[in-house]
Amino acid sequence: MDQQRRKVQVALLSVISNSTLVCIKLAAGLLMGSVSILSEAIHSATDLLASFIALFSVKTSSQPPDSGHPFGHGKIENISGTIEALLIFLAAGWIIFEAIGKLMHPTVVETIGWGVAVMLFSTLVNMIVSKMLFRVARETDSVALEADAWHLRTDVYTSAGVTVSLVLIWAGEKVFPGRQFYWLDPVAAIAVALLIFKAAFDLVITSGRDLLDSRLPDQEEEWIVGIIKEHRSDVHGFHDLRTRKAGGFRFVEFHMKVDPLMTVGDSHRVTEEIADRIKERFPHTRVTIHTEPCDGSCNQKCMDGCLLPIKGKIDSKKRG
Repeated sequence: MDQQRRKVQVALLSVISNSTLVCIKLAAGLLMGSVSILSEAIHSATDLLASFIALFSVKTSSQPPDSGHPFGHGKIENISGTIEALLIFLAAGWIIFEAIGKLMHPTVVETIGWGVAVMLFSTLVNMIVSKMLFRVARETDSVALEADAWHLRTDVYTSAGVTVSLVLIWAGEKVFPGRQFYWLDPVAAIAVALLIFKAAFDLVITSGRDLLDSRLPDQEEEWIVGIIKEHRSDVHGFHDLRTRKAGGFRFVEFHMKVDPLMTVGDSHRVTEEIADRIKERFPHTRVTIHTEPCDGSCNQKCMDGCLLPIKGKIDSKKRG
C-alpha cells in the first residue's frame, strides 16, 4: 500500500507541474511570437495528457485480479506507455509542420530574455520531477511512471535546445547588427521534434515488448534458474520454464521433477520455498510450479534441465 501511495503521489505531482508549465510556455510563446516556445508548450501539453494517463494507469493496475481479469490489470501500464508514445509522435509531427511554415515565413521573436527565463525554469522543474519519477518507477517497477519520466526528461533536453537558440538569436543581433537570425527559432523547433521522435520510438519498444508477452530479461531468468538449482537435493530437474511481465507484475511457471516417492507434503514444501525466494527477489510475482515424478524416461527436454549427478555420466557416454 505504501508503494501504491507513492506511485499515485508522484504521478499527481507530474500532473501539477505539467499544468503549470503549459500555461507559462503558452503565454510566453504567444507574447514573443516564438514557434520554438510554442512547440515546447505543445510538448508540455502532451506531457500533461501523458501524466493524466499515467495517473489513471497506476491507480488501475494495482487492482487485484477479478473474474474478468484473472491475471490482474498490470498490462494497463504497458498500454499507457504505448498511448503516450503515440501522443509524442503526433506532437512531433505538428511541431515540424509549424516550424516549416515559420522557415518559409519568418517572424520576429521579441522579449528574448523572458523566453530564456521561461525555458530555464521549465528545465529545472522537469529535471527535478523526472528524477523523482525515475526513482519511484525503479523502486516500484512501474512502466507507466518510467514512460512519464522519459516524457519530462525529453522536455529537459528540448527546453535546453530552445534556450540555446534564443541565446544565439540575441547574440547574433548584438554581434551582427541589422542581420536577422530568427530562422534559428524554427530550426531549434525541428531539432526538438526529432528528439521527441526518438523518445517516442524508445517508448514504443519498451511498452510494447511486454504487451507481446516477451520473456523476462536473461539475467532475471538466470537468477530464477539459480534458485531452482539451489534445491537440487530435492529437485531432480526442471523444464518448460516460461516467464513474462505485465506492468510491474511478473509471471513465472515451470515443471519440476522430483523423486517419485516424495510425499505430497514434501513436494509442496519445496515448491513453496522456491516460490518464496523468487517473490523475495521480484515482488508481485505469480509463480506456478507443476510437480512431476522423475520416472527415468529422459527425453531431451528433461535432460537439458536435469540436476542429477548421473547426467554427467550419461553425457560422457553420448560423447563416447
